[in-house]
Amino acid sequence: MSEHHHRGSFGSKLGIILATAGSAVGLGNIWRFPYMTGQNGGAAFIVIYLVCVFLLGVPGMVAEFVVGRHASSNAARAYSLLAKGTPWRVIGYIGVFTSMIILGFYAVVAGWCLQYLMVSLLGQLHGDAAFVADYFTRFSSHPLIPVGWALLFILLTHFVVVRGVREGIERTSKVLMPLLLVLLVLLVVAACMLPGSSKGVEFLLKPDFGKLSGGVFLEALGQAFFSLSLGTACLCTYASYFGRDTNLLGSAVKISLLDSLIAILAGLMIFPAAFSVGVNPDSGPSLIFITLPNVFQEAFQSVPAVGYVVSVAFYALLALAALTSTISMHEIGTSFFHEELKVSRQKGGWVVTLICCVIAVLCSLSVGAIPALRVKGMTVLDFCDSLTADYLLPLGAFLTCLFVGWYVPRRLVSDQFTNWGTLSGRLLPVFLFFVRFVCPVCIACVFLHQLGVI
Repeated sequence: MSEHHHRGSFGSKLGIILATAGSAVGLGNIWRFPYMTGQNGGAAFIVIYLVCVFLLGVPGMVAEFVVGRHASSNAARAYSLLAKGTPWRVIGYIGVFTSMIILGFYAVVAGWCLQYLMVSLLGQLHGDAAFVADYFTRFSSHPLIPVGWALLFILLTHFVVVRGVREGIERTSKVLMPLLLVLLVLLVVAACMLPGSSKGVEFLLKPDFGKLSGGVFLEALGQAFFSLSLGTACLCTYASYFGRDTNLLGSAVKISLLDSLIAILAGLMIFPAAFSVGVNPDSGPSLIFITLPNVFQEAFQSVPAVGYVVSVAFYALLALAALTSTISMHEIGTSFFHEELKVSRQKGGWVVTLICCVIAVLCSLSVGAIPALRVKGMTVLDFCDSLTADYLLPLGAFLTCLFVGWYVPRRLVSDQFTNWGTLSGRLLPVFLFFVRFVCPVCIACVFLHQLGVI
């Protein structure tokens, strides 16, 4: 029995696309993308974002695919096998470390989505703007309830992952991703039928290039890498389950298309609803828990039943999107502990779950219940978010591009890129040029921009 078969693999090309796209699709698409679009000029930002996704994000994704499929092992071992004792092997360990931090704090926000889903179902999320804002403050500061939701979300993720690649990750993705798309399309239709919604559609789809600047380009580039999960090692881990016939470039393009489609649909859901009540959805992180509940109430006040359904569907959508991402984050650590500690997949999964539960508890309590829980003047949640988004993700993506572009033998890269000569290799020189020169420079610029240097 081969090692690849023993580890499991995806059972279909559709499973590969849906599972890997699910790792990329998350709150970043449905929450972060719309408010960043609102802050950076609407459609002009989207144009730059799409350019970044397909010219820079796709090569970065393929680079991780090359490492993962070649090694057919967890991310840390995959980089170590290719690094051959050199310091490059640290890239995989950075990815494993980053993924567990992200899962820990991400579960807290995902838990908030579950709470809002519950109160929406019960019809309790009604009141003026002050009530909604106060509700979020009271709930997020509670010492037990948000902690309980975060732990529940991690356990939900755990029980999907420990069932294995085909029976757990792939099968769940085949259910969650279509359901997510259906919910999103229904919400887009409801939003676009509102009076005055055309202004929101126009803002989203009519570019105003006069608002573009170097800062907007760097914001779009950072969002592209964040949205595609570059630098977390999840793409490398999922690629380790790819078959020899999987077209790496073709898969990367399809995943990027699906990811971008969902991000744009999220904008078509939020902007028309917001513009119909005179709210510009550029309010940042408070958008989904403070601004949007009021938007839904005002937009559908003439038909409360529709407002109720829209609110429930929206938070169900957020929870599903969060789950598709946390599954991939959990799998990175699960495969690492399973293979490196030589324990069962179930035991490896429990190691990840326990570590992430501790991080989640600290993050949740730091938000309000125990305000003294701070790191460098920030809540633990904000510190974890900043550490991963501003430092570890750009570092992982930057090092991976350099590693694949300059260190990994060209023949090995060519074999993976062309499926051992069965696919055309005419774009290989273009791919190598981007991962050697263009992507590292752009990622370095994003990193410096996030630090306020440029």
